[in-house]
Amino acid sequence: MIVVTNSEKETEALGFRLAKKLSPGTVLAFYGDLGAGKTIFTRGLAAGLGIQTQITSPTYTIVNEYETEETALIHFDMYRLSSADDLFEIGWDDYLARGAILAVEWSEHVEEAFPRDTVRVRIEKDGDNRRIITITGIEEE
Repeated sequence: MIVVTNSEKETEALGFRLAKKLSPGTVLAFYGDLGAGKTIFTRGLAAGLGIQTQITSPTYTIVNEYETEETALIHFDMYRLSSADDLFEIGWDDYLARGAILAVEWSEHVEEAFPRDTVRVRIEKDGDNRRIITITGIEEE
């Protein structure tokens, strides 16, 4: 599925809509340059899951966790990791086993750690506000 968005609000709304299609344990691998909109998309994803807290980039903490009574979203930023080995050292297998939805920014750094059924979200900048977002690994409606 390829979607073009023309504002942060539209990118966030796409994340919101995608959240409705996800099941517990889904891994989302995000790809895109700095400032492409990965965290904005994740903000919409969280809202779609019913998470009402502010979503921020986990650039310095590596992992942010958000929970409701129904679900959990674990948001990773792999920018500072050099390999999948680093990811396994912080407990990747334990995160996978929790059944939460895992949203992973800078996925290209840890590609070999993802399960086969990972949903991939590639966000390409096309000007100041326009984004071309390609989502694979999930059925279109």
